[in-house]
Amino acid sequence: MSGVWRGVFPAVTTQFESDQSLDVRSTLAHLDRLLEAGVHGLIMLGTVGENCSLEYGEKVELLRATAAHVAGRVPLLTGVAECSTALACRFATDAQKAGVDGLMVLPAMVYKSDPRETATHFRTAARATDLPIMVYNNPVSYSVDITPEMFAELADEPKFTAIKESSEDVRRITDLRNCCGDRYTLFCGVDDLALESALLGAEGWVSGLVNAFPEENRALWDHAEAGRWEEARAIYRWYTPLLHLDTHVKLVQYIKLAMRECGLGSETVRAPRLPLVGAERESVLAVIRRAIATRPKLS
Repeated sequence: MSGVWRGVFPAVTTQFESDQSLDVRSTLAHLDRLLEAGVHGLIMLGTVGENCSLEYGEKVELLRATAAHVAGRVPLLTGVAECSTALACRFATDAQKAGVDGLMVLPAMVYKSDPRETATHFRTAARATDLPIMVYNNPVSYSVDITPEMFAELADEPKFTAIKESSEDVRRITDLRNCCGDRYTLFCGVDDLALESALLGAEGWVSGLVNAFPEENRALWDHAEAGRWEEARAIYRWYTPLLHLDTHVKLVQYIKLAMRECGLGSETVRAPRLPLVGAERESVLAVIRRAIATRPKLS
């Protein structure tokens, strides 16, 4: 299912057993919960999915199980986050064999490439398969910025179909439209800029907190897409303290703790990440529990 990508695409968490081993069964169960809430697509093995903490074989195993389980109900993408261009190409090929519908390609990990190197990495990864690609721009986390001008230069590669814009500068939505027109489908990649991005023309949202609050997340997007801004603002104001959790270096721990509090998964993460403790844990729990106690009534 390559189709048109738009709407809410969860950056799905990867579930682990208490010993940090891969828990495929619980991950698939969580996918069912997200699908029941009406998400429009799924992205496995992104930052929230702890891509770089999984072994290569575990990633392929999870994608095979996920593709068989989802069975074409919505578009299924995987993150491609490897340390070398060659390994990114190898993983893209194996992901296609595993049954995914598309790729969300990141810059090469660790090395901070310059614009020429960045463009070459993405173009080379695109040649590895015939799958459509969402280009993930997150200079905040990965120190590589793909500017609107660079996206204009990359526009001649037809496999680049969408952009996950995570620069934390909402002006980029307008800059990309002015620079590239409608060439790319634009996804907001920062949870607490979702409504602003939708107003400026983003057609999709790659969300992290949707893992814990799928119905509210979908309702917010539906209101925004329909232009029901008062209803959207009401949900967004309730949701924003939670959405701020997506912009912290410990977003994975925060989101998984929210999932646990909502009964939607385990908070277990894989080292070097560790579960939250002490005052930090209590502070995040306070935000989560306050939101659960004041959940909006959805029509």
